[in-house]
Amino acid sequence: MALYPPGDLVVLLPFFMLLLLVYVYLRRSMSAKARNTLLPTEWPVVGMLPSLVVNLHRLFDYTTDLLAASGNSFEARGPPMSGLRFFVTRDPDNVRHIFISNFANYPKGEEFASVFDVMGDSFFNADGESWRRQRARVQHIMSNPRLLAFMAACCRGKVEKGLLPILEHMARAGAPFDLQCLITRFAFDMTAMPVFGADTCRLSIDMPPLDVANAMDTVMQVGFFRHTVPVSCWKLMRSLGIGPERRLAAAQRLLRRFVAEMIEKRRAGAADTATDGEKEGAPPPVDIVSSYIGDPDYVDEDGNPREFMYATFINYMVAGRDTVGTALSWFFSNLIKHPRVAARIREELAPIASRKAGAKSGGGGGMVVFEPEETKPLVYLQAALFESMRLYPPGPIERKMALADDSMRLSPPGPIERKMALADDVLPSGHTVRAGDNILIPLYSMGRDAGVWGEDCAEYRPERWVTEDGKLRHVPAHRFMPFNAGPRSCLGKDISVVQMKSVIAAVAWNFDLEMARGHVVEPKVSVVMQIKNGLMVKAKKR
Repeated sequence: MALYPPGDLVVLLPFFMLLLLVYVYLRRSMSAKARNTLLPTEWPVVGMLPSLVVNLHRLFDYTTDLLAASGNSFEARGPPMSGLRFFVTRDPDNVRHIFISNFANYPKGEEFASVFDVMGDSFFNADGESWRRQRARVQHIMSNPRLLAFMAACCRGKVEKGLLPILEHMARAGAPFDLQCLITRFAFDMTAMPVFGADTCRLSIDMPPLDVANAMDTVMQVGFFRHTVPVSCWKLMRSLGIGPERRLAAAQRLLRRFVAEMIEKRRAGAADTATDGEKEGAPPPVDIVSSYIGDPDYVDEDGNPREFMYATFINYMVAGRDTVGTALSWFFSNLIKHPRVAARIREELAPIASRKAGAKSGGGGGMVVFEPEETKPLVYLQAALFESMRLYPPGPIERKMALADDSMRLSPPGPIERKMALADDVLPSGHTVRAGDNILIPLYSMGRDAGVWGEDCAEYRPERWVTEDGKLRHVPAHRFMPFNAGPRSCLGKDISVVQMKSVIAAVAWNFDLEMARGHVVEPKVSVVMQIKNGLMVKAKKR
């Protein structure tokens, strides 16, 4: 899928054409020496924007090249009146300072919340005391042993009865199919089940429509677009209902309707359970939405959801589906390219599979399903997963902004975000960030820093995560950021890693995968780094 559909490009074309013409004209006037300089030139009137426009299709690699040439940090500016001013850094000491040591100086701010307005005042956007209250609630919910057991059971059931049978069907058909699409469907169902207590059944052989999942993709794609243009530009487009903003409005309506339907189903289900004679003293429902239905902050006097409720559960769905679905898709892409890694993973799984050989524990046809507690201690499997997330983090760029506003001083940082420094601040690298500066931390580039990961940093090599005595190597969060760092570290990290390991184990043990001939794997430029044009593969049952 293109970043902007043809209809949107008609609206944006004059803007980009003007920038391109200015870029071509100025580039022709450059000296040979200037043309050989990697760092972008800051032109009069347009700033560094032409370089960004020309390299937008390879933004992540372009940023990585710039950082390597500039000593891990550089400043970039757009046109003087645009308000686009960026400080880009992958320096681990700077990252630790921003996310951990001095996090109170870097809240998200209102501008970030306006970019992702579909999530309202939920914990994705919130700062200060509101964020603290919401995070404490999520932490309490996510620490419930019954919920964790339910999530593990949902994952196992979806692997056994959904993913493996469909892969077996695809293997029999012998034709290429989009594995990323299957993984996205899997992740959507696996997120909705604990969140709403219902299986949305998107992972099915008849491949039902993915309208809601596609709406989530639109939110992330248009969110990226909003980050690349002046605020006044996208707000004008929103008010006129044109370009990407038209698609975003439709996506937001669809997501809100989906959440409303799921909440209503859960409320109806709870009422049916009560009328059927629920035993007194029985444990409450284990799904997440049941923890919110009776809260006056989330529902009105008649029990109807408030806007805060809709925003919160859109947040839950995006957080669960996007991270797991994207991470698994990139993992299988790497596994296909590196057969030796697949062989090592199978060696680690072999003793477990051998113990299960006499039991009917799979999804039919002799397939093996691995329990979460069986894969949890597997070191090489986790090393292979973390190595993939190092090179292809689901959220490729963190964004923060400097803002001189003392009301935000208590606000800690968060994931895929735009942060604001409350006051001028000197970073460990010696650079000064000023109030109003946009701060970009490219996670994709952090994973390709030779100073941290060695000269082979661009290679997929899980062994770098394994110590000499066979244990998983600890890497501080400010060097390995897929799960964020500091006070906003991902609360679902442990359960998501366990789930992904059990999925990987089942697929890798039961199937051989190969890339479809001629298919090119490259990242989509968006807030969530999915694989552009999908992951076309063939499967063969082992």
